[in-house]
Amino acid sequence: MTQELKALVTGGGSGIGLAAAHALAARGMKVACLDLNPPGEPFVGIKCDVTDDAGVRAAVAEAAERLGGLDVVVNNAGIGAQGTVEDNPDSEWHRVFDVNVVGMVRVTRAALPYLRRSEHASIVNTCSIAATAGLPQRALYSATKGAVLSLTLAMAADHIREGIRVNCVNPGTADTPWVGRLLEAADDPEAERAALNARQPMGRLVSAEEVAAAIAYLAGPEAGATTGTALAVDGGMQGLRLRPSH
Repeated sequence: MTQELKALVTGGGSGIGLAAAHALAARGMKVACLDLNPPGEPFVGIKCDVTDDAGVRAAVAEAAERLGGLDVVVNNAGIGAQGTVEDNPDSEWHRVFDVNVVGMVRVTRAALPYLRRSEHASIVNTCSIAATAGLPQRALYSATKGAVLSLTLAMAADHIREGIRVNCVNPGTADTPWVGRLLEAADDPEAERAALNARQPMGRLVSAEEVAAAIAYLAGPEAGATTGTALAVDGGMQGLRLRPSH
């Protein structure tokens, strides 16, 4: 069954998006990756900026044409931001919401006509632990991911009777190129990495492949009874309250 499924992944050029593309391909899906810097074979790579509605519509149409339809959309494209509510100017608030939230809207809106024709239609949004836990110095980023969580539930309700499932994954801090750049910019990268590791009960960062496995599960027909769900892949960060080890 999964041999015939066609998937589109935004932000598929690196990190969680590229890992998700590999995970979906490993399940027999044909995969198109939309990104500012899209990958090549074995994927259909299409250059796309999710803040450009006309560009998104053209990229989604091209993906559907080259794949022969669309069954799965992974809304993964996103950017980060650091700081409290005092630290980011209005322009940055608009920019990050434009990518992280409205970008998902644009891609989904363009994909819905194709998904409605699928027998196994599924949308998976990349959300974050930041949607459900108060993290320091992440006000803007957290606000966008809170919006993604609510958007996921609303979309699931809107499209369930059309046979389209909508879920999200909530990664903890993942060992991705983006986090690597954050660490490089820190005053003491080693200390910052140790602090991020310690923040997650498992004592380590989440891998992109672990998040991708959750995305692939939610995307596939075996999760056919699952919609409106947020699947945490966070090393226990959201749900566990451990006593100090010492």
